[in-house]
Amino acid sequence: MIFGRKIHLRSIAALIFAALIFASCATTKEIGEIEKIKQNGTIFIGTTGDYRPLSFKEKSGEYWGFGIELAEKIAFRLGAKPQFVQTSWKTLSADVLEEPQKFDFAIGGITITDERKKTMLMSDGYLANGKTILCRREDAQKFNSLEDIDKSEIRVMVNPGGLNEKFAKANLKNAQILIHEQNEEIPNLIAEGKADIMITEITEAPYYVATDERLASPLLENPFTHGEIGVLAKKSKSALVDFINKTIAEMKKSGELKTLCEKYSLVYVYDSKE
Repeated sequence: MIFGRKIHLRSIAALIFAALIFASCATTKEIGEIEKIKQNGTIFIGTTGDYRPLSFKEKSGEYWGFGIELAEKIAFRLGAKPQFVQTSWKTLSADVLEEPQKFDFAIGGITITDERKKTMLMSDGYLANGKTILCRREDAQKFNSLEDIDKSEIRVMVNPGGLNEKFAKANLKNAQILIHEQNEEIPNLIAEGKADIMITEITEAPYYVATDERLASPLLENPFTHGEIGVLAKKSKSALVDFINKTIAEMKKSGELKTLCEKYSLVYVYDSKE
């Protein structure tokens, strides 16, 4: 009986030892990912470059926006130089998961969803988000609800492959849904009368209203959905995402994130004590 008990205890000890070795290897692998970035001195960051004021690529090739600055701050804390790699809403998930990797993580107007978290990692939220609309200023009084939009004569324009298209198709059964490849071109097309409504986010709409007097966002303060925006990465990047979460937490606590939001006239909803 004692002999059998000793064998049992040895088996348990062996299993614990094996588990510790496995955990150690996994941790080493994760830490190695961070060290690799530091040693290379460069971190590759995917972004769509079509989503003012979060991520936009000028014709000169220069990127700017809230998400771009946040990515630069993450890179700085890693001691690495950021190198931006253009992706698209249609190919975003495939580009994140591609092997060999196209970039270390993706940033921009990426909403945190359970569907994305099934196959990828998402960071903690750093920006409030929600679906709203852009329309022509003279039409602003016409649209007070989804019911006002969901009419056969209303043309709703969205970019392909992202959550805007998904939202439109799920919630609008009568309106005409028009797909336009270039997200950044849609506000001007609305202003010109090529469509009546753009499904967009509360992060994007204020910029276009402020920079084009022909446009309005009548439901800005009452978005259809409520969510947050975060960084997207493959599941093997857990150490990197942990580092990003730490950076986000530090920026919330110091007030740095709030200041960055104010710079781009974005909604800040986090307590500075976080």
